Amino acid sequence: MTGPCIGVDVGGTSVRAAVVDADGTVIDQRQSDTPVERTAAEAEIAGVITDLAAKHPVRAVGLAIAGFVSADMSRVMFAPHLAWRNAPVADLIAARVGLPVVMDHDVNCAAWAEHTLGAAASARVSLTVAIGTGIGAGLVVDGTLYRGAHGVAPELGHLAVIPAGRACACGKRGCLERYCSGTALAATALERMASAESAPLAAALEAGDGTLTGLDVARAARAGDAVALGAFADLGRWLGLGVAMACDVLDPEIVVIGGGVSRSADLFLDAARERLERELTGAHYRVVPPLVPARFGDAASMVGAALIAARRVG
Repeated sequence: MTGPCIGVDVGGTSVRAAVVDADGTVIDQRQSDTPVERTAAEAEIAGVITDLAAKHPVRAVGLAIAGFVSADMSRVMFAPHLAWRNAPVADLIAARVGLPVVMDHDVNCAAWAEHTLGAAASARVSLTVAIGTGIGAGLVVDGTLYRGAHGVAPELGHLAVIPAGRACACGKRGCLERYCSGTALAATALERMASAESAPLAAALEAGDGTLTGLDVARAARAGDAVALGAFADLGRWLGLGVAMACDVLDPEIVVIGGGVSRSADLFLDAARERLERELTGAHYRVVPPLVPARFGDAASMVGAALIAARRVG
C-alpha cells in the first residue's frame, strides 16, 4: 500500500496536523487550538483530519499525544494538559474519520522521525527532548523506541528538580517542565520583571490580555531585552541539568532538541551545553553527547506520527 499519511500532534495548546509523504516531506498542514473538553477535542481532531483527507489520498492517521499512552498503544491513560483518562482515543477518532488510526506518545513520534530521517539517523542510542507547553522525551535504542514496562518511559519532564517548587499540572511540584518549557519561559520572565525594567515585555502585556506567552518572551529576546534573554538563559541551564540527569541513566550518543521552543534554540542551547558539561557525572572522562536541534524542528511529532502510521498499516 502506498500514499501519504496524516500525522496529528495533539498538544496542550494546539492541534497540528500534516499530510506527510514517505521521505518526511510535509505536503499540507492545519493548526487549531486544543479544546479543553474531551468531546470537543475529539471533534476538533477529527475535523482537521477530515479536512486534509478530503484534499489528499491519505491511507492512515497517526496521533502524537502529549500524555501517557498504554504499552499496546490502545489508550491514553493520563495527559496532564489534556482531558483524556484511560480513553481509547485512536478508536474514537477512527470511528469519526473512517481511516485507520494509530497513536503514540508525542515525543516518541518525534524521536522516531529524528531516528529514521533526521538528526539522530546514524546513532544507535538517541534521546529526543521536545520543549513546548511542557517537556517530554523519547528514547530510541538499536532501532526500537524504548517505552518501559508500561509504555510511559522516559518521562523527563516530571522529574522533580526543586522540592516544593512551582506547581505542575501533573499534581506534583518542582517538575523540570515548570522551569524548562514555553509556559515556564513566560513564568520566569514575569518573575524577573518584578525586579527589573523590561519595556518589550511590558508592551506585550499591555497589548494583549494581560497574559505573557513564550512567544512574547522570544520576540522580546530578539529585540535585545535583558529580562527575556535572562529567561532563555535560565531555561537553557535547566535543560542542561535535565539532560545531564537523563544521560547519567541512559548514556545516549546524541541528544536532539525539538518542540516549539526549539525555534529559539540559538537563545538557550549554549547555556544548556555548558550546564550539561558541568553536571554530567565524570564529564572529563567520558564522551559528552552533543545537543543538536531537531532536523524536523517543531514538526517532528507530526512527521513521526505519520511515519509510524505508515509503518503499522503496511
